[in-house]
Amino acid sequence: MSLNTKVMFSSVKVSYSTPIEIYNALNKEFNFNDDPCPLSDNSIEGLLKNWGTSTFCNPPYGHNIDKWLSKGYLEAQQGKTVVFLIPSWTDTKWWHNYVMKATEIRFIKGRLKFGNSKNSAPFPSCIAIFNHSEVNT
Repeated sequence: MSLNTKVMFSSVKVSYSTPIEIYNALNKEFNFNDDPCPLSDNSIEGLLKNWGTSTFCNPPYGHNIDKWLSKGYLEAQQGKTVVFLIPSWTDTKWWHNYVMKATEIRFIKGRLKFGNSKNSAPFPSCIAIFNHSEVNT
């Protein structure tokens, strides 16, 4: 059987809408007051501004994901809480440079359906929480 792995590593589109049930559950827990994520794949506007005291971020999953994680890590060091929805790509440099410093990592069972997609994502996802009082350095 031949697997089509091209879609798994495609960067044609890197921004996808957060599943509403995931966002609602996290918002109930963290009471978000900011979401800096871009509406388009090419926007870096969210990287240039100060984030709220409780921020949700589902960053673009392309080559710049490390910039979003770095920004979130730095924001948390300023006394903020940052919650990321990210792919669970534990073999990447950004995972080890930033996600491993998170206060908590919640692995999601199964594969998420993003936006209006009929199919599940071809990768696992997780929630990485950077809590201002417990950020690992």
